Amino acid sequence: MFNSSQFTPKYFLLTGLPGLEPHYPWFIFPFCSTYLVALMGNSLILTVIKRSISLHQPMYLFLAMLAFAELGVSASTLPTVLGIFLFIVNKICFEACLLQMFSIHSFSIMESGVLLAMSVDHFVAIYNPLRYTAIMTLPRIAGTGAALGLKSVMLMFPMPFLLKRLPFCGHNTLSHSYCLHSDLIQLPCGDTRPNSILGLCIVTSTFGLDFLLIVVSYVLILYTVLGITSGEGQWKALNTCVSHICAVLGYYVPMISGSPVHHFLKHAAPAVHLLLASVYLLVPPVLNPIIYSVKTKQIRQGLIQLFLQRKY
Repeated sequence: MFNSSQFTPKYFLLTGLPGLEPHYPWFIFPFCSTYLVALMGNSLILTVIKRSISLHQPMYLFLAMLAFAELGVSASTLPTVLGIFLFIVNKICFEACLLQMFSIHSFSIMESGVLLAMSVDHFVAIYNPLRYTAIMTLPRIAGTGAALGLKSVMLMFPMPFLLKRLPFCGHNTLSHSYCLHSDLIQLPCGDTRPNSILGLCIVTSTFGLDFLLIVVSYVLILYTVLGITSGEGQWKALNTCVSHICAVLGYYVPMISGSPVHHFLKHAAPAVHLLLASVYLLVPPVLNPIIYSVKTKQIRQGLIQLFLQRKY
């Protein structure tokens, strides 16, 4: 199982739903349908925005970035999750596990950054609508997207190398159906303090800071909206933010509530904890395409036109 010269495992064992192995066929349809909705929904969003010149605006370009990040998260977890439930294969080689960890966290960081960029976009549109097009130019939007992608890659780049240098002693079973950094650093028998410190810095400087700045953005948005004299104008301004608020809640609420839920359900079956831990990775890629397709008229019309063109 272990390479005696380098003290690194050849593979890790992933965990499905302990105690429910005989019932895995019942979970195939829910998991397959969840991934199908996530992959198809975000792919359709990207296709509609790419094909419609009228949607080449900041709001929709940021939405395309969000769909791209969510596609990345779903595609990163898909092979191992479906591998466990469809083919009962729970092994993943060391290098593939590190690659999966890097992909999941990089796309998650990018997703958080895009949600922050979208909140800033909404604030600019409401606070200074006359100068909106001058501020949110296409080159600036492209630069923001490139910066978010580069940031997510650079932050996670040291992690696989820091893990690879550590000796793993005896235990090589992970507690999820995919590889996460918080899970992997529990296994080495060497000094994991650099990994833990860097991981804490990444979480604080990305998810924590992004969420704080999103809250500040919406406080400023609310203050600006209250200054609008027309009630209809206030409603119209707030209505443009509904989809984004739902996306933010769908992303951050499962993440923030994970620890309290784990505490209050600490005596529940392990399968319950594993399902709850997977919610924050599976829910946003499924919900966001549905939310934006229902709430955003331009996206809805683009989807209808796309399907009509394919039909004829």
